[in-house]
Amino acid sequence: MDEHTDPNLGQVLINRYRLIEMIGQGSMGRVYRAEDQLLGGVTVAVKFLSQTLLNAKMKQRFADEARTGAQLGQRSIHIVRVLDYGVHRNEAPFYVMEYMEGQNLSDLILPATLTVDRFLRLARHICLGLQCAHDGIKIDGNICKIVHRDIKPSNVFVISDPGLGEVAKVLDFGIAKLFRDDVEGRQTRSFMGTLAYCSPEQIEGKELDTRSDIYSLGITMFEVLTGKMPIEPDAHTLLSWYKAHRDKPPKRFADVAPRLKLPPGLEDLIMGCMAKTPEKRPQDMVEILKRLEQIRTLKEVPLPDATVPQKPSPPREETVIESVPNHRTTAKSTHVPVIPLPQQRFWSIEQAGWTVPWPADKPIAEIVFPQILASDQEEAVGLWVMLSRSEIQQRLLSTRYNHFLCLMAPHPMLLWVTAIHDSQIGARWLPCYLDLKLEYSQKMLQLFSNQGYYLLLFFATESNSEPANVKTITIAPYQRQLFQEWLTMAKQGISTARPSVSKQILKTEFERIKPSMLKKLEEARAANTPIIF
Repeated sequence: MDEHTDPNLGQVLINRYRLIEMIGQGSMGRVYRAEDQLLGGVTVAVKFLSQTLLNAKMKQRFADEARTGAQLGQRSIHIVRVLDYGVHRNEAPFYVMEYMEGQNLSDLILPATLTVDRFLRLARHICLGLQCAHDGIKIDGNICKIVHRDIKPSNVFVISDPGLGEVAKVLDFGIAKLFRDDVEGRQTRSFMGTLAYCSPEQIEGKELDTRSDIYSLGITMFEVLTGKMPIEPDAHTLLSWYKAHRDKPPKRFADVAPRLKLPPGLEDLIMGCMAKTPEKRPQDMVEILKRLEQIRTLKEVPLPDATVPQKPSPPREETVIESVPNHRTTAKSTHVPVIPLPQQRFWSIEQAGWTVPWPADKPIAEIVFPQILASDQEEAVGLWVMLSRSEIQQRLLSTRYNHFLCLMAPHPMLLWVTAIHDSQIGARWLPCYLDLKLEYSQKMLQLFSNQGYYLLLFFATESNSEPANVKTITIAPYQRQLFQEWLTMAKQGISTARPSVSKQILKTEFERIKPSMLKKLEEARAANTPIIF
């Protein structure tokens, strides 16, 4: 399909993502390969909601899918990552995902089924992804457990990673259902899913729990090992599929793949997953992972560790900013020691950011401060923010931007402003001051310049054991070049006054330009375009 038949090709979304080619199409919409122009042409994938589904209910479901993918993809490398969300000028919502080169599991087994060794590795990855979803995400202070409802080989994507080897990722949370611990009866009494993989209770439209995904996982595991379906109906109708899932026992491995040699315990595990009633299946992914590990150990299959990395959190200095009404701020500076990190290998510094607790020496209050996050392989600047849980949830899809003001005299000082803006609740300003004569501030500036991003870590005042959300904020290329110039000038410059003098000058300038910055933010939000000052 080219630009003559697809008008979307060549278009640039929110002044950032250029659509290059369509790479997939389904009932919910289209997926495009795109280039992130802000990051120098990095390849991403963009999923659009179909024009035929542009009603309020489907838009909300699509936004929920993006939000779910964004949170889960940051917690597990075994779930595809959602990076951004927006609305195109034709009112079609879209979200941006990591671009992956590989095959879905359905295509992968077309030439030949998986070997047992390969199966054990990929099955473990799928279970880790589902475990992350089943553990749930926090919404409005409540844990919402997620049931995928459409586990099948085509919704598992296998990529080749230079460090980890093959990695399997769970895709498509488009019909996933969120269940709140404190809310019952919210389950829609209707069927959604793929008939060949659905549990009996799912086809009946009953209220589901995570054991429904375990049933679908059992069918998936049987298929990728044998190339055959364990349960087949008399006719391809909803009623026939329901009767087959409810009444027909699954086929045995010996009947469909007599030459397949399974390690002890594997067939029992897979058949148990396909039990007709939830009570007779393994009860959660923890149990399945434990049994897979026992099977692997008996078979002595080496498994590369591709589990979720853990978080780091060491900073050297922070400027603590106290938020006050009407988005005005007052500031005070303190020094803090570097926080040591656990000796673990991280998939990315962003995922590591999900593991840090709120520092014990910081008050439980609406404040913001910078600290350097460090894994054993990478460092990045983190901006730690504490807000109410309700405001964090309201701002999950807010417009985000950054702005830097630098002053070399009378004392080298940088004002670093991050803002999150929502059309309904306005802007939240997050300013920090960096004394450029101090080594830790210079290191932060160097990290900004080298990496071109920083992490925004949100903690809720109601619970501070782990971040409520983590975002990556990019820095414009021209700004990264300026950082190097500022570093050189700051190191060579001479201070002729106290740091507080420069800080007050920058604060006054910030208050002066804040109205014009807010106006541009509101205009950009209305036009669904990013803004960089």
